[in-house]
Amino acid sequence: MMTMNADTDRRLYRDADRAVLGGVCAGLAGYMGFNLRVTRILAFIAFCMAMPIAVIGYIAAVFLVPSASSRDYDVATEKQARKRRKSRKKKDTVEATTSQAAADINRRCRSLDQRLMRLEKLVTSSRFQLDQELSKL
Repeated sequence: MMTMNADTDRRLYRDADRAVLGGVCAGLAGYMGFNLRVTRILAFIAFCMAMPIAVIGYIAAVFLVPSASSRDYDVATEKQARKRRKSRKKKDTVEATTSQAAADINRRCRSLDQRLMRLEKLVTSSRFQLDQELSKL
């Protein structure tokens, strides 16, 4: 009956597409993740139990809560999708830069290993020892 959406920047809007008397119940159901029929039944019960307060609250919500239709939602969804794509692109750029840096470090380490191998080969050779002996004379 209740499904919570993972979006953290959700806003309460009156749903103009599913509206009967202003769209407050439809907007509240969409915002809270409730079934629309259950929300309308609860609103009807509130009207029966506390008529003046419920009517004043409903009218206040009609005037204070902004209206949105599915077209507005599609535009907002597209803006959010663009924002997500932009952040993914930025993340990919950071990952690419990181992988380039790792490749550069790897290349430098291989170069140092090769130089060290040549140096070890020279130092451990008999020619190096002979050159050392000759330089002492």
